[in-house]
Amino acid sequence: MGVSTSPPEKGPEKDGIAVVTVDFPPVNALPVDGWFALADAVRAAGRDPGVRCVVLAAKGRGFNSGVDIKELQAGGPEALVGANRGCFEAFSAVYECEVPVVAAVRGFCLGGGIGLVGNADVVVASEDAVFGLPELDRGALGAATHLSRLVPQHLMRALYYTSRTVTAAELHAHGSVWRVVPRDELNAAALELAREIAAKDGELLRLAKAAINGIDPVDVRRSYRFEQGFTFEASVSGVADRVRDRFGKEEA
Repeated sequence: MGVSTSPPEKGPEKDGIAVVTVDFPPVNALPVDGWFALADAVRAAGRDPGVRCVVLAAKGRGFNSGVDIKELQAGGPEALVGANRGCFEAFSAVYECEVPVVAAVRGFCLGGGIGLVGNADVVVASEDAVFGLPELDRGALGAATHLSRLVPQHLMRALYYTSRTVTAAELHAHGSVWRVVPRDELNAAALELAREIAAKDGELLRLAKAAINGIDPVDVRRSYRFEQGFTFEASVSGVADRVRDRFGKEEA
């Protein structure tokens, strides 16, 4: 359990790929420490001169279901501040990774998962992958910055306000998912793309990543930090607790 970094299971040892894998059973809802561990792993992989591409993957039922709600409920304001900072660091680490990051998404990609995928360079997804921000159902806000990188503006708003999800096939139609493959082919498809990227000159790839980030129309760090201010406001005003206390009970 936790965050691990390894070379691909198959292929040449020196193919320039690092696979960062998240494993927090049962649904990959990350605790505060998990977000910081993920940030550290991605940054370390990007700094490694032998790495030319990072694959961000997950074990278990789905890619990511966001923050650990139970930890927030039990930990009070300190847990919220920790989760905010942890998510900020993890999302930033993916965006700022010195080499391209390929996200391999299967199953659910919700909440904080959107922050990771929205900041990745390329997304490969399984046919059963679904993407969404159920934040309003969970007493939270945030990651609209990253959802805006996956879908057009008005669709982002509709998804955000309704907490609905979209499929991998729908995101592929919008051009934000590179390939959609059967679940058992996901790892191979992600590594195939990663190897194609990693075949380029390492120094030039790092320059390309910096150049592309430099021409982004939106500063994702500042934009997401602005959103987090409203997450904190919802918490201190009591709105977040009111919604979280209802979470799961209405369905029951």
